[in-house]
Amino acid sequence: MAKKKEHIQNNIRKLRFFNDEMTQQELADKCGVTRQTIVAIEKGKYFPTLELAFRISHVFGTTLDEVFTYDSTSDPQLEKVKKRKKK
Repeated sequence: MAKKKEHIQNNIRKLRFFNDEMTQQELADKCGVTRQTIVAIEKGKYFPTLELAFRISHVFGTTLDEVFTYDSTSDPQLEKVKKRKKK
């Protein structure tokens, strides 16, 4: 079975590494969530609320688009919208 490509990717693991090798637990504590939540976000199994996404970017002192990226070319919902607009 082919793996479904996610539209939202994140750089949390890389950012943790470059921030004194911050652990998932440390990030979770700073964001007010469980370590399991951070694990799920890093693996792309859970997408954070906008509020949590801002908290994560704040912890790293960076912008949302440096933590999370959105690939609109692989989003079938956007393709449907584009087709409707062309009609």
